[in-house]
Amino acid sequence: MAAVVVDIRRAEDSRDVVHQAVQALAEGRLVVFPTETVYGLAASALSDKAIERLLNVKGRAVNQPLTLAIKSADAALDYVPRLNPLARRLARRCWPGPLTLVVDNDHEDSLLARLPPLARQAIAPNGAVGLRVPAHPLFHDVLKMLAGPVALTSANRTGMADSITVAEVINQLGDDVDLVLDDGASRYGQPSSVVRVRGRELEILRPGVVSSATLQRLSSFLLLFICTGNTCRSPMAEVLAKRMIAERLKCRPEQLEDHGVIVASAGLAAAVGSGPSPHAVDVMHVQGLDLSQHEPQPLTEQLARQADLILTMTRGHRDAIVTQWPSAAARTQLLRVDDGDVPDPVGGPVELYARCAEQIKAELAARIPSLDI
Repeated sequence: MAAVVVDIRRAEDSRDVVHQAVQALAEGRLVVFPTETVYGLAASALSDKAIERLLNVKGRAVNQPLTLAIKSADAALDYVPRLNPLARRLARRCWPGPLTLVVDNDHEDSLLARLPPLARQAIAPNGAVGLRVPAHPLFHDVLKMLAGPVALTSANRTGMADSITVAEVINQLGDDVDLVLDDGASRYGQPSSVVRVRGRELEILRPGVVSSATLQRLSSFLLLFICTGNTCRSPMAEVLAKRMIAERLKCRPEQLEDHGVIVASAGLAAAVGSGPSPHAVDVMHVQGLDLSQHEPQPLTEQLARQADLILTMTRGHRDAIVTQWPSAAARTQLLRVDDGDVPDPVGGPVELYARCAEQIKAELAARIPSLDI
Protein backbone atom coordinates (compact mmCIF):
# COMPACT_ATOMS: atom_id res chain seq x y z
CA MET A 1 0.00 0.00 0.00
CA ALA A 2 1.36 3.42 -0.96
CA ALA A 3 2.53 5.73 1.79
CA VAL A 4 0.20 8.59 2.65
CA VAL A 5 2.00 11.90 2.16
CA VAL A 6 0.63 14.93 4.01
CA ASP A 7 1.95 18.40 3.22
CA ILE A 8 1.66 20.02 6.64
CA ARG A 9 2.25 23.47 5.15
CA ARG A 10 -1.10 23.21 3.41
CA ALA A 11 -3.05 21.63 6.23
CA GLU A 12 -6.10 23.63 7.30
CA ASP A 13 -5.54 22.63 10.92
CA SER A 14 -2.19 21.27 12.11
CA ARG A 15 -3.97 19.55 14.99
CA ASP A 16 -5.57 17.16 12.51
CA VAL A 17 -2.11 16.17 11.26
CA VAL A 18 -0.92 15.67 14.83
CA HIS A 19 -3.85 13.38 15.61
CA GLN A 20 -3.25 11.45 12.38
CA ALA A 21 0.40 10.88 13.29
CA VAL A 22 -0.42 9.94 16.89
CA GLN A 23 -2.98 7.39 15.73
CA ALA A 24 -0.59 5.90 13.20
CA LEU A 25 2.16 5.45 15.78
CA ALA A 26 -0.25 4.06 18.38
CA GLU A 27 -1.40 1.48 15.81
CA GLY A 28 2.18 0.34 15.22
CA ARG A 29 2.68 2.04 11.87
CA LEU A 30 5.81 3.79 10.63
CA VAL A 31 5.77 7.58 10.31
CA VAL A 32 8.31 9.86 8.66
CA PHE A 33 8.63 13.18 10.46
CA PRO A 34 10.30 16.42 9.48
CA THR A 35 12.88 17.52 12.03
CA GLU A 36 15.22 20.48 12.20
CA THR A 37 18.09 18.23 11.06
CA VAL A 38 17.03 15.58 8.53
CA TYR A 39 13.81 13.62 8.02
CA GLY A 40 13.32 10.95 10.65
CA LEU A 41 11.72 7.50 10.59
CA ALA A 42 9.73 6.84 13.74
CA ALA A 43 7.93 3.97 15.44
CA SER A 44 6.28 3.59 18.81
CA ALA A 45 8.77 2.30 21.38
CA LEU A 46 5.87 0.45 23.01
CA SER A 47 5.46 -1.93 20.04
CA ASP A 48 7.95 -4.68 19.28
CA LYS A 49 6.24 -5.31 15.94
CA ALA A 50 6.69 -1.67 14.94
CA ILE A 51 10.34 -1.72 16.04
CA GLU A 52 10.99 -4.93 14.08
CA ARG A 53 9.46 -3.40 10.99
CA LEU A 54 11.45 -0.18 11.40
CA LEU A 55 14.70 -2.17 11.66
CA ASN A 56 13.82 -4.15 8.53
CA VAL A 57 12.91 -1.05 6.54
CA LYS A 58 16.05 0.72 7.69
CA GLY A 59 18.23 -2.33 7.08
CA ARG A 60 19.69 -2.01 10.54
CA ALA A 61 20.94 -4.61 13.00
CA VAL A 62 19.24 -4.74 16.39
CA ASN A 63 22.54 -3.97 18.14
CA GLN A 64 22.89 -0.62 16.34
CA PRO A 65 21.00 1.65 18.75
CA LEU A 66 17.95 3.65 17.76
CA THR A 67 17.47 7.07 19.32
CA LEU A 68 14.72 7.54 21.88
CA ALA A 69 12.76 10.71 21.06
CA ILE A 70 11.25 12.24 24.19
CA LYS A 71 9.08 15.28 24.86
CA SER A 72 11.35 17.38 27.11
CA ALA A 73 14.58 17.59 29.07
CA ASP A 74 12.63 16.81 32.25
CA ALA A 75 11.35 13.59 30.66
CA ALA A 76 14.95 12.37 30.34
CA LEU A 77 14.92 11.63 34.07
CA ASP A 78 12.16 9.07 33.52
CA TYR A 79 14.58 7.02 31.43
CA VAL A 80 17.88 7.94 33.09
CA PRO A 81 17.08 8.85 36.72
CA ARG A 82 20.79 9.32 37.52
CA LEU A 83 21.42 11.76 34.66
CA ASN A 84 24.66 13.45 35.68
CA PRO A 85 25.14 17.24 35.96
CA LEU A 86 26.93 17.60 32.61
CA ALA A 87 24.21 15.70 30.74
CA ARG A 88 21.51 17.73 32.51
CA ARG A 89 23.32 20.92 31.55
CA LEU A 90 23.50 20.00 27.88
CA ALA A 91 19.89 18.83 27.85
CA ARG A 92 18.68 22.05 29.46
CA ARG A 93 20.65 24.21 27.04
CA CYS A 94 20.29 22.27 23.79
CA TRP A 95 16.80 20.80 23.86
CA PRO A 96 14.62 21.01 21.91
CA GLY A 97 17.38 20.96 19.34
CA PRO A 98 19.87 19.04 17.17
CA LEU A 99 21.71 17.15 19.89
CA THR A 100 21.51 13.45 20.77
CA LEU A 101 22.84 12.63 24.24
CA VAL A 102 24.18 9.14 24.82
CA VAL A 103 24.23 8.34 28.53
CA ASP A 104 24.62 5.27 30.71
CA ASN A 105 21.52 3.81 32.25
CA ASP A 106 21.61 1.28 35.06
CA HIS A 107 18.83 2.53 37.30
CA GLU A 108 16.17 0.08 38.41
CA ASP A 109 13.46 2.76 38.11
CA SER A 110 14.19 3.60 34.48
CA LEU A 111 11.14 3.42 32.23
CA LEU A 112 13.33 1.65 29.70
CA ALA A 113 12.72 -1.49 31.74
CA ARG A 114 9.03 -1.23 30.89
CA LEU A 115 9.58 -1.28 27.13
CA PRO A 116 8.97 -4.58 25.33
CA PRO A 117 12.08 -6.77 24.82
CA LEU A 118 12.94 -6.00 21.19
CA ALA A 119 12.38 -2.27 21.67
CA ARG A 120 14.59 -2.27 24.74
CA GLN A 121 17.31 -4.17 22.87
CA ALA A 122 17.11 -1.88 19.84
CA ILE A 123 17.20 1.32 21.90
CA ALA A 124 19.67 0.42 24.65
CA PRO A 125 21.62 -2.68 23.55
CA ASN A 126 24.74 -1.91 25.58
CA GLY A 127 23.32 -0.33 28.71
CA ALA A 128 23.44 3.17 27.23
CA VAL A 129 20.62 5.13 25.61
CA GLY A 130 20.61 7.96 23.08
CA LEU A 131 18.06 10.65 23.94
CA ARG A 132 16.83 13.53 21.82
CA VAL A 133 14.12 16.19 21.95
CA PRO A 134 13.50 17.23 18.31
CA ALA A 135 12.86 20.93 17.78
CA HIS A 136 10.21 20.62 15.07
CA PRO A 137 6.91 21.90 16.58
CA LEU A 138 4.68 19.27 14.97
CA PHE A 139 6.90 16.40 16.12
CA HIS A 140 6.97 17.96 19.58
CA ASP A 141 3.15 18.12 19.66
CA VAL A 142 2.95 14.45 18.68
CA LEU A 143 5.36 13.43 21.45
CA LYS A 144 3.28 15.34 24.00
CA MET A 145 0.14 13.42 23.02
CA LEU A 146 1.62 9.93 22.86
CA ALA A 147 1.43 7.57 25.82
CA GLY A 148 5.09 6.56 25.42
CA PRO A 149 8.33 7.51 23.69
CA VAL A 150 9.25 7.11 20.05
CA ALA A 151 12.12 5.18 18.52
CA LEU A 152 13.77 7.38 15.91
CA THR A 153 16.32 7.01 13.17
CA SER A 154 17.07 8.91 9.99
CA ALA A 155 14.61 8.26 7.12
CA ASN A 156 17.00 6.49 4.78
CA ARG A 157 18.38 3.03 4.11
CA THR A 158 21.48 2.16 6.07
CA GLY A 159 24.56 3.29 4.16
CA MET A 160 22.68 5.77 1.98
CA ALA A 161 22.53 9.56 2.26
CA ASP A 162 20.28 11.25 4.80
CA SER A 163 16.97 12.53 3.42
CA ILE A 164 16.44 16.27 3.66
CA THR A 165 13.35 16.37 1.44
CA VAL A 166 10.30 14.14 1.14
CA ALA A 167 11.26 13.32 -2.46
CA GLU A 168 14.46 11.78 -1.11
CA VAL A 169 12.46 9.88 1.53
CA ILE A 170 10.13 8.39 -1.06
CA ASN A 171 13.03 7.57 -3.36
CA GLN A 172 14.71 5.53 -0.62
CA LEU A 173 11.86 4.14 1.45
CA GLY A 174 9.02 4.15 -1.08
CA ASP A 175 5.96 2.30 0.12
CA ASP A 176 7.72 0.68 3.09
CA VAL A 177 6.42 3.41 5.38
CA ASP A 178 2.84 4.35 6.15
CA LEU A 179 2.69 8.10 6.71
CA VAL A 180 5.06 10.82 5.51
CA LEU A 181 4.74 14.37 6.82
CA ASP A 182 6.14 16.93 4.38
CA ASP A 183 7.44 20.27 5.61
CA GLY A 184 9.82 21.08 2.77
CA ALA A 185 13.58 20.93 3.00
CA SER A 186 15.01 20.30 6.46
CA ARG A 187 16.30 23.43 8.17
CA TYR A 188 19.88 22.31 8.75
CA GLY A 189 20.20 19.50 6.21
CA GLN A 190 22.64 17.56 8.37
CA PRO A 191 22.21 15.14 11.27
CA SER A 192 22.17 15.92 14.95
CA SER A 193 25.44 15.91 16.86
CA VAL A 194 25.76 12.74 18.92
CA VAL A 195 27.59 13.19 22.21
CA ARG A 196 28.57 10.53 24.73
CA VAL A 197 28.59 11.84 28.31
CA ARG A 198 30.47 10.08 31.10
CA GLY A 199 30.98 11.95 34.33
CA ARG A 200 32.58 15.31 33.54
CA GLU A 201 33.74 14.23 30.08
CA LEU A 202 32.00 14.38 26.72
CA GLU A 203 32.94 12.55 23.54
CA ILE A 204 31.59 13.48 20.13
CA LEU A 205 30.48 10.21 18.56
CA ARG A 206 29.12 11.83 15.42
CA PRO A 207 29.77 15.40 14.27
CA GLY A 208 26.61 17.25 13.34
CA VAL A 209 24.83 20.56 13.57
CA VAL A 210 26.31 21.57 16.93
CA SER A 211 30.05 22.17 16.54
CA SER A 212 32.70 20.89 18.91
CA ALA A 213 33.51 24.44 20.04
CA THR A 214 29.85 25.16 20.75
CA LEU A 215 29.49 21.92 22.69
CA GLN A 216 32.48 22.79 24.84
CA ARG A 217 30.98 26.20 25.61
CA LEU A 218 27.55 24.75 26.34
CA SER A 219 29.09 22.23 28.71
CA SER A 220 30.57 24.96 30.90
CA PHE A 221 29.32 25.59 34.43
CA LEU A 222 27.41 28.91 34.43
CA LEU A 223 27.23 30.85 37.70
CA LEU A 224 24.82 33.78 37.53
CA PHE A 225 24.40 36.62 40.04
CA ILE A 226 21.16 38.60 40.15
CA CYS A 227 20.20 41.95 41.64
CA THR A 228 17.78 44.67 40.55
CA GLY A 229 19.59 46.96 38.14
CA ASN A 230 22.81 44.99 37.55
CA THR A 231 24.82 48.12 38.25
CA CYS A 232 26.45 47.40 41.63
CA ARG A 233 25.71 44.31 43.76
CA SER A 234 25.59 41.57 41.12
CA PRO A 235 28.46 42.94 38.98
CA MET A 236 30.63 43.29 42.09
CA ALA A 237 29.78 39.68 42.94
CA GLU A 238 30.63 38.67 39.37
CA VAL A 239 34.16 40.11 39.31
CA LEU A 240 34.91 39.01 42.88
CA ALA A 241 33.73 35.47 42.10
CA LYS A 242 35.79 35.32 38.92
CA ARG A 243 38.94 36.12 40.86
CA MET A 244 38.17 33.68 43.68
CA ILE A 245 37.24 30.82 41.34
CA ALA A 246 40.35 31.48 39.24
CA GLU A 247 42.45 31.20 42.40
CA ARG A 248 40.77 27.88 43.19
CA LEU A 249 41.41 26.57 39.65
CA LYS A 250 44.93 28.05 39.56
CA CYS A 251 44.34 30.13 36.46
CA ARG A 252 43.72 33.75 35.53
CA PRO A 253 40.14 35.09 35.54
CA GLU A 254 40.21 35.52 31.78
CA GLN A 255 41.04 31.79 31.45
CA LEU A 256 37.95 30.57 33.32
CA GLU A 257 36.03 29.66 30.17
CA ASP A 258 38.96 27.47 29.09
CA HIS A 259 38.48 25.66 32.39
CA GLY A 260 34.74 25.17 31.82
CA VAL A 261 33.42 27.96 34.03
CA ILE A 262 31.40 31.03 33.06
CA VAL A 263 30.52 33.70 35.62
CA ALA A 264 27.95 36.37 34.71
CA SER A 265 25.45 38.77 36.25
CA ALA A 266 22.10 40.30 35.32
CA GLY A 267 19.30 42.40 36.78
CA LEU A 268 15.56 41.95 37.05
CA ALA A 269 15.09 45.58 35.99
CA ALA A 270 18.37 46.33 34.24
CA ALA A 271 18.52 49.23 31.80
CA VAL A 272 20.78 48.35 28.88
CA GLY A 273 23.41 51.01 28.31
CA SER A 274 23.16 52.54 31.77
CA GLY A 275 26.68 51.53 32.85
CA PRO A 276 27.92 50.46 36.28
CA SER A 277 27.54 52.50 39.46
CA PRO A 278 30.55 54.85 39.83
CA HIS A 279 30.84 53.97 43.51
CA ALA A 280 30.89 50.26 42.64
CA VAL A 281 33.63 50.93 40.11
CA ASP A 282 35.67 52.80 42.75
CA VAL A 283 35.23 50.08 45.37
CA MET A 284 36.29 47.34 42.97
CA HIS A 285 39.28 49.44 41.88
CA VAL A 286 40.45 49.41 45.49
CA GLN A 287 40.11 45.60 45.36
CA GLY A 288 42.30 45.55 42.25
CA LEU A 289 39.38 44.70 39.95
CA ASP A 290 38.12 46.60 36.90
CA LEU A 291 34.35 47.08 36.75
CA SER A 292 34.43 50.12 34.46
CA GLN A 293 33.55 48.17 31.30
CA HIS A 294 30.58 46.36 32.80
CA GLU A 295 27.37 46.61 30.76
CA PRO A 296 24.13 45.93 32.66
CA GLN A 297 21.89 43.27 31.13
CA PRO A 298 18.39 42.06 32.00
CA LEU A 299 17.70 38.53 33.14
CA THR A 300 16.25 36.63 30.18
CA GLU A 301 14.51 33.30 29.82
CA GLN A 302 17.62 31.93 28.11
CA LEU A 303 19.91 32.96 30.97
CA ALA A 304 17.49 31.55 33.54
CA ARG A 305 17.30 28.25 31.68
CA GLN A 306 21.03 27.89 31.06
CA ALA A 307 22.38 28.88 34.47
CA ASP A 308 23.57 26.02 36.67
CA LEU A 309 23.36 28.16 39.80
CA ILE A 310 21.58 31.49 40.21
CA LEU A 311 22.54 33.47 43.31
CA THR A 312 20.27 36.38 44.17
CA MET A 313 20.90 39.33 46.46
CA THR A 314 17.49 39.22 48.14
CA ARG A 315 14.58 36.87 48.73
CA GLY A 316 12.44 39.18 46.60
CA HIS A 317 14.76 38.58 43.65
CA ARG A 318 14.54 34.82 44.13
CA ASP A 319 10.76 34.87 44.43
CA ALA A 320 10.45 36.91 41.24
CA ILE A 321 12.64 34.46 39.30
CA VAL A 322 10.85 31.37 40.57
CA THR A 323 7.46 32.91 39.84
CA GLN A 324 8.39 33.66 36.24
CA TRP A 325 10.49 30.53 35.61
CA PRO A 326 9.41 27.73 37.98
CA SER A 327 11.83 25.29 36.36
CA ALA A 328 14.70 27.39 37.74
CA ALA A 329 13.58 27.01 41.37
CA ALA A 330 16.01 24.23 42.29
CA ARG A 331 18.89 26.17 40.79
CA THR A 332 18.08 29.54 42.39
CA GLN A 333 19.36 30.43 45.85
CA LEU A 334 20.14 33.49 47.91
CA LEU A 335 23.78 34.50 47.95
CA ARG A 336 23.79 34.64 51.73
CA VAL A 337 24.15 31.18 53.17
CA ASP A 338 21.80 32.14 56.02
CA ASP A 339 19.12 33.13 53.46
CA GLY A 340 19.28 36.78 54.45
CA ASP A 341 19.35 39.74 52.07
CA VAL A 342 22.30 41.74 50.77
CA PRO A 343 20.93 45.32 51.05
CA ASP A 344 21.06 47.64 48.06
CA PRO A 345 23.63 50.43 48.57
CA VAL A 346 22.18 52.58 45.78
CA GLY A 347 22.00 56.24 46.75
CA GLY A 348 24.40 55.78 49.65
CA PRO A 349 28.01 56.93 50.10
CA VAL A 350 30.97 54.99 48.80
CA GLU A 351 31.52 53.55 52.28
CA LEU A 352 28.15 51.79 52.03
CA TYR A 353 29.21 50.22 48.73
CA ALA A 354 32.46 49.11 50.35
CA ARG A 355 30.58 47.37 53.18
CA CYS A 356 28.29 45.73 50.62
CA ALA A 357 31.32 44.46 48.71
CA GLU A 358 32.85 43.01 51.87
CA GLN A 359 29.59 41.23 52.68
CA ILE A 360 29.45 39.77 49.16
CA LYS A 361 33.08 38.72 49.41
CA ALA A 362 32.47 36.91 52.69
CA GLU A 363 29.46 35.04 51.28
CA LEU A 364 31.43 34.02 48.20
CA ALA A 365 34.23 32.70 50.38
CA ALA A 366 31.67 30.42 52.04
CA ARG A 367 30.03 29.28 48.80
CA ILE A 368 32.78 28.89 46.20
CA PRO A 369 34.58 25.91 47.82
CA SER A 370 31.41 23.82 47.47
CA LEU A 371 30.72 24.63 43.82
CA ASP A 372 30.70 21.58 41.54
CA ILE A 373 33.30 22.90 39.11
